[in-house]
Amino acid sequence: MSYFDLKTDLSAEDIALKDQVHKFARDVMRPVAKQFDGMKADEVVAPDSPLWPFLKKVYELGYHKALMPEYYGGLGLNPLQISLVFEELGWGSFGMSVGMTVLCFPFYCACLANQEHLIESYVKPFCECTDASIRGCWAITEPDHGSDYVATAEDYFRSPKMRGNTQIRLDGNEWVIDGQKSQWVSGGTIATHALLHAQIDPSLGFGGNGVFVIPLDSPGVTKGPALRKIGQRDLNQGEIFFDGVRVPKDSIIVEPDYYVPMMDIILAAANLCMANWAIGLARASFEEAFNYCKERVQGGRPLIEHHSIKQRLFTMFSRVETCRVVGRAAANLNFNISPPFVEYSLWAKTQNTQMAYENAHDAIQILGGYGLTEEYLTEKLFRDARATLIEDGNNEMLAAHGGHILAETYPRPPIDF
Repeated sequence: MSYFDLKTDLSAEDIALKDQVHKFARDVMRPVAKQFDGMKADEVVAPDSPLWPFLKKVYELGYHKALMPEYYGGLGLNPLQISLVFEELGWGSFGMSVGMTVLCFPFYCACLANQEHLIESYVKPFCECTDASIRGCWAITEPDHGSDYVATAEDYFRSPKMRGNTQIRLDGNEWVIDGQKSQWVSGGTIATHALLHAQIDPSLGFGGNGVFVIPLDSPGVTKGPALRKIGQRDLNQGEIFFDGVRVPKDSIIVEPDYYVPMMDIILAAANLCMANWAIGLARASFEEAFNYCKERVQGGRPLIEHHSIKQRLFTMFSRVETCRVVGRAAANLNFNISPPFVEYSLWAKTQNTQMAYENAHDAIQILGGYGLTEEYLTEKLFRDARATLIEDGNNEMLAAHGGHILAETYPRPPIDF
């Protein structure tokens, strides 16, 4: 289904990029996502799974490094182009979009540290990889800690009572890691490297954390089974365990003194990704409902000729356009400044995932009983959308975190780009 883009000053390069990614989302992502959705979680990551040819295609096209700077071998996309790419990927499959992008997270964050040994050891090899043999994950969530792990503005964040499930200590020239990350680690069971958050100084609570790049083939690393869940079944997730794992001293990206600023940078980037994938998810739900209403006859005429249906479709359309404006505006701000204005990423994530969920809900309602069947895409869109309200920080916690930031910083000074 073609659609009009309000941003009429898209360059020829922008349009070509958008069309290229849409074709990939339509012809490659959607068929594989549907296949994964009906498979058991362990089957999705089995050696003979379609996952591996799919990932190789992702790497051949360079989508795994969409966030990476051009001077390290990334695609060098500007904020608008990142939004365009992520919208199309989110339209193809939200869960697969997360899985494709988390591949770069250890290496993206290593870029932020600007340490030459990390660039040479990890970043450049990842950007040069074309066979999907180097795969990252974001190992932050823990069995006892979820959204509280990112709530840097809360008073409890620095409390000694906040004992992490993953501890790390320096022993000579090596860090020693013990503990576990929870079953919600995206890409956790298939990753070769992790962006690891671990507690260095428990007396400072989570303010005593550090961030590391960890090769997951290190002795003492084991992984749990792939997680089966209600939505985003095409996104691999699973536990990672550390038992006396030793890594070099220079594996660290950020020590406790700079952990909170880095956590805000990482959270801002992750939430921008969520917000822009949600544009595509909201659009997919609208399009499914719109197309159905042109074909389905009730009361002797197509649904789209009924007054109430026209109103509901317009509301869904409005959400898509609002998502697009919000996602692009926040990306244009926070991919252009450092440190980011975190509250704008939180705003974009919470608003866009909520609107995507509402569109998925309305699509189900419009299709009626058919919307609940696996014959139509709507039931998957609904399940996937429900997960986004929790992913990368549940929306209620993120809103509270944003409120804390506003209380301390509002109004922000003008920005001169």
